[in-house]
This record gives sequence, structure tokens and C-alpha cells, in this order.
Amino acid sequence: MKIAQIEPFFATLEAANPTPETELEYASPFELLAAVLLSAQATDVSVNKATRRLYPVANTPQAVLDLGLEALEGYIRTIGLYRTKAKNLLATCRMLVEQHGGEVPRTREELEALPGVGRKTANVVLNVAFGEATMAVDTHIFRVSNRTGLAPGKTPLAVELKLLKRVPARFMVHAHHWLILHGRYVCLARTPQCWRCSVAAYCDYKPKTPAPDA
Repeated sequence: MKIAQIEPFFATLEAANPTPETELEYASPFELLAAVLLSAQATDVSVNKATRRLYPVANTPQAVLDLGLEALEGYIRTIGLYRTKAKNLLATCRMLVEQHGGEVPRTREELEALPGVGRKTANVVLNVAFGEATMAVDTHIFRVSNRTGLAPGKTPLAVELKLLKRVPARFMVHAHHWLILHGRYVCLARTPQCWRCSVAAYCDYKPKTPAPDA
């Protein structure tokens, strides 16, 4: 994708959805952190289903610790890898209580030091909870960035670093949401729906997928 096409690419996505939001349900930085930790290799729908039951009972680090491992597993067992995630969430809650006064830290280094929290999760928390211009590259962003030519790269980190250089500053805070939603609902993995894509004119992907009745 040529530099001149990047501005209208994002302007088009912005016009259709001026204030995009994560589809994970949360009401505090901790609820967001926990939801993102639980969402690895799982759908937002499945995570929301579990946290709707968990958060009314335990939605702070101390409350999750008080719940204990077995009870926590009971609330999240419908999520893939729930046993590992329950252990990581409990360990994270312990660190939050003991080292951060029960609050979610606001630096990448401190976030990535939490069990089960990698670079992508830290980027989501920094962006969504604290409004920082980060780029959390998931499978959707990785695919869209490579397929469109926006920011091709062989690894999520390579794509992230290229996006940080290529996305215009005024779009940075919302850019990762637009790309995720575009990949989730239009630029699908197996068959991109090019016939209804609002940014097809700026995309390098060829040949464009024709409409099903074409």
C-alpha cells in the first residue's frame, strides 16, 4: 500500500465507525486486563459469557484471590485453556495486590511482568484503558496488515513496528480497533468479502473476491 493511500484508508474506516471500542465487556482497568488475559485463543463472545458471571462476584484483584483457584475455574471453565488461565489470573492478582496496591500498572514493563500477560495484552490495556497509541497485533491485524499491504511483516512484532511507523498520528489511538473489526467481519481469513469492503480501492490484495452471485 502506497503512503498516499494510508490516509484515505483510515479516514474511510473512521467515517464508518468514528469511536470503535473493544468487544470485550469491562468496567475498570482490572476487568479489562482480566478479560484480555482470558481471551488468548478464545473468542470475545466466550470471554464475555464467563465474565458476566465472574465479575458480579469478583471484579478486583483481592476478590479474585479470595475466590480461590477451584471457584475461579468454575466460572471460566467454558473458555479454552481455562486451567492455565485461572492460575495465571490468580498469580497476576497476587502481584497486583502485593506490588501495585491492587491497581493495574500503566507501563508496558510492569504489565508484561504479570503472569499470562504478553506484549499484545499489555498493548490492549495501555490503549483501551489508558488511551495510549499502541498497536496490539492479533491474528486479524496480522492478516489485514499483510493482505492489504498496509504493514507487511513475517511476525506480529514486525507488523506492529511497521504499523507504528506507517499509521498517521491522528488515527493511532483507534487504528488497532478498526483493523481488528475489519478483519473479524469483512477481511475474513479464508474468503475476504472484497465486494462489500469500503477500503478495497486502497488494498493491494488481488484478485479481489467477487460477490457470491457474480
